[in-house]
Amino acid sequence: MSALDVKPTSNRKPGSRSEAASEPFKRAVASCTRALARNPELEVAFSSDKPALVTGPEGAKARLPEPPRKPSAREAAILRGVADSFALRLACHSEAVHRRLAPQSPAARALFDAVEQARVEAIGARRMEGVAANLSAMLDERYAKSPFAEARSRDEAPLEEAVAMLARERLTGLKPPAGAERLTELWRDFVEEKAGADLDRLGDAILDQRAYARLVQKLLASLGLTSDADADADDKNDEEQSPPPEEPDEAEGEGDESQSQDSMQREAADDATDDADEGAMDTVEAPSSELDDEGEAGDADEAAENRPPPSQSPERRTSEYKAYTQKFDETVGADELCDPDELQRLREYLDKQLQNLGAVVSRLANRLQRRLMAQQNRSWDFDLEEGVLDSARLTRIIIDPQQPLSFKQEKDMDFRDTVVSLLIDNSGSMRGRPITVAATCADILARTLERCGVKVEILGFTTRAWKGGQSREAWLQAGKPPNPGRLNDLRHLVYKAADAPWRRARKNLGLMMREGLLKENIDGEALAWAHERLLGRPEQRKILMMISDGAPVDDSTLSVNPGNYLERHLRHVIEEIETRSPVELIAIGIGHDVTRYYRRAVTIVDAEELGGAMTDKLAELFDEKAAPKTVARQTTPRRRKLDFGLSVTP
Repeated sequence: MSALDVKPTSNRKPGSRSEAASEPFKRAVASCTRALARNPELEVAFSSDKPALVTGPEGAKARLPEPPRKPSAREAAILRGVADSFALRLACHSEAVHRRLAPQSPAARALFDAVEQARVEAIGARRMEGVAANLSAMLDERYAKSPFAEARSRDEAPLEEAVAMLARERLTGLKPPAGAERLTELWRDFVEEKAGADLDRLGDAILDQRAYARLVQKLLASLGLTSDADADADDKNDEEQSPPPEEPDEAEGEGDESQSQDSMQREAADDATDDADEGAMDTVEAPSSELDDEGEAGDADEAAENRPPPSQSPERRTSEYKAYTQKFDETVGADELCDPDELQRLREYLDKQLQNLGAVVSRLANRLQRRLMAQQNRSWDFDLEEGVLDSARLTRIIIDPQQPLSFKQEKDMDFRDTVVSLLIDNSGSMRGRPITVAATCADILARTLERCGVKVEILGFTTRAWKGGQSREAWLQAGKPPNPGRLNDLRHLVYKAADAPWRRARKNLGLMMREGLLKENIDGEALAWAHERLLGRPEQRKILMMISDGAPVDDSTLSVNPGNYLERHLRHVIEEIETRSPVELIAIGIGHDVTRYYRRAVTIVDAEELGGAMTDKLAELFDEKAAPKTVARQTTPRRRKLDFGLSVTP
């Protein structure tokens, strides 16, 4: 017998299914991720959903992209880059330290987060060339698909992304990816002039998260995002809680690695009490983005970061809220803020982000549609003198030609006489995955409800500037009179009017993807504005759904008013609507407990749950036999003017 006659052998058991071609690659990536994260218990999963890193009391879980059957070298490097980014964050980052030292302002917090992610990725890139190549491939892919790859002005280029790239350049010596070159160059001169020295010092503290965070606080003050007093206060508070870190003896090699491990162990010991009390779930989306923490203790931390403490005294029913001036406020359509070509480009970018999420939300929307259509049982009034000819009674005319023709008419159904208004928070904290999911759900639900004969309008709210705009300038020029009230310029957006067909307005939702749009949020006035729009509608039943991820925050207003000024007004507006208005109000909080504000509300931990929450709450409302506010409906059919307490300083 020759060698050619010998059949190849296999260790696979007879009848067993063959292994997918990508399985060995996935096992290798999972093993490398656990080793780099120094966590053998790390759960690594591959999915077509958005990559994310979730940490909580039950352990950490990394969700990575599903690789192609035969990935190319570039595709493999991009996937490894996502895995390496997650692993380095687990190995080199303390969430308790990060949360304690993070600034309160949304703009400053976004930059603080981005530069911290640059630090943990730089640690791996400096020590391992392969990790550096993987992270570069991941970042290059990310920025190539981003809307600010072709940014033409600073308004279209986020400052935090540019500073993160400049920090990465200082820490690793690597140039920004091709897709990030334009946004980096738009901000380079400004950042170098204001905070170039602060960037130069970051490399000295790369292995000490606390020292690095203090330097970033100085950098934020240099850029004008925070004050020096805030940074000094954070330093003092942090020094009281923990001893200063030791200086590293070596800059490179094994000395760095051992010092880094000792530093992380010391941080873990210092923060053991914090971590034990939190019981929270931290979620980080790839790449370089994260959501706020949840849980009972997480809510307490969030209260210190993102919202003023609740008032200890009983609130009066009347509100003292006022605006210094409404001269600079605007209510605009989405198509008025950018040209049609840019709007089309932003919509195409949104469509790319929806490839995975759209299918999930579509299934939920179809389920909602089936429930709604099941309620549309047709009923008729018979023996009328006009309407649709009743063919079933034509036999009477044949028998007796003197009988008149009989007509019928379909009865009006309360179900169809409904309008739904979706009010979406367009604040800076919604940037990234939350605003993408919100735009997706609004898009698909508007299409679904339109098919069911329910009219939908989609609204958004933000401000025209960070930390006050022309309103604050007018107040400064007037000599800073006391108790000025709201000191920022409102921007209320109409993405889709109730009477506009979905096909004509779908492109407008792409505006939510525009960098520079999302700023601060003044919820009370936005809620009152959306409510007034609904009251002007002819439909009998009116539903207002508020989607937000935090309490109202505007640094300019809160710096010269009581800490709960905006929150108190929001509570007053909610009380007026819930007790005196025929509008049915629902709220959905993304990572933020809204049940303490609204009677009918639900809080979700992850933005991915938004589609299910929206469809479930709408289905509950439509399942109700009667509206809950029958008294308010019977008082008068005319528009009711509610007292939202808004006045303007003369």
